[in-house]
Amino acid sequence: MLGRLPRLACGAAAAAALLVTTGTAAARTTPPGELAPIHGTYAPKIDPANFGARIDNRYLPYRPGTRFHFEGVRGTTRQTDDEVVLRRTKRILGVTCTVVRDTVSEHGRAVERTDDWYAQDKQGNVWYMGEAAFELKNGRFVKASDSWESGVNGAHPGIIMPADPRPGDAYRQEYYPPGKALDEARVLRLTGTLTVRYGSFKHLLVTSEFSPLEPQTEQKYYARGVGEIAERVVKGHHEQFELVSVTH
Repeated sequence: MLGRLPRLACGAAAAAALLVTTGTAAARTTPPGELAPIHGTYAPKIDPANFGARIDNRYLPYRPGTRFHFEGVRGTTRQTDDEVVLRRTKRILGVTCTVVRDTVSEHGRAVERTDDWYAQDKQGNVWYMGEAAFELKNGRFVKASDSWESGVNGAHPGIIMPADPRPGDAYRQEYYPPGKALDEARVLRLTGTLTVRYGSFKHLLVTSEFSPLEPQTEQKYYARGVGEIAERVVKGHHEQFELVSVTH
């Protein structure tokens, strides 16, 4: 469906001293729109030496063993979505990636199962490195055509969560033209408020996510220290999910 505190390492006193001595705040990390641009030739630079083993971005922490349980509806069908951060990894483009297994179920039976691969660079950006998606057809799981892996058949990674998201940022999340995987995102605001079954939240990151090949747009809501808490299709078919529980 649906890594990260380097900027906060300095205390308030240090930040104040910086303002006094330079007259400006610390420079922003490279904007996501420059690292994963939505226009022009797409060839993001991935240096394995610039990646770490953990994903601790404040808006998308993926600690191994964590389980996220979502409930919602797609069309008129009730569904659950369970995301589990596995303790195993996958190496892609020389980068060690975290594996997140995403299982969508209807009436207690799995109908979709995807292994998503993520990695965080040392600036705090979380990159989407690919996915192995399977759909239930005629009682068997078969690999979906939009499965992709960075570096294979022209596929390139994108950014799933910026290190320092700011309103107006627009960036590519994935790039695999043969499988029509071309999702993009734009940061709408950092001031969202929302109540879901897991709790009530303020100061949410709200993004708009879409593909130029599909006639739908969805909004996603992310809470600091938690991750995604809800997603809603705002243009297109009826679909929405909300976070119900998190276990470690």
